[in-house]
Amino acid sequence: QVQLVESGGGLVQPGGSLRLDCAASGSIFSIYGTGWYRQAPGKQRALVAGVTRAGSITYADAVQGRFTISRNNAKNTVYLLMSRLKPEDTAVYYCNSYPALASWGQGTQVTVSS
Repeated sequence: QVQLVESGGGLVQPGGSLRLDCAASGSIFSIYGTGWYRQAPGKQRALVAGVTRAGSITYADAVQGRFTISRNNAKNTVYLLMSRLKPEDTAVYYCNSYPALASWGQGTQVTVSS
């Protein structure tokens, strides 16, 4: 069973930047597309950014132009570079295939606050 481990979250001031990393135990990212998702308090988990096997990238409207998804298939890792962070970006961030097919990991908390 694939295990997903997210890291890189933390507390950051509005306007700041963070990079999230995700490592997969298997080769799921080599087989499927790769995505980052987030769940804010009281809200459903939603796609933040996804990249297909062919390299087509989709961003949620709320993060377009501020977040960048990238991946290293050889290392089964995916990254999310987040810049110009806003308080509304506060959430637990998860990685998974795109579409999401694996069991969810623990996620990493991102808190944007002054």
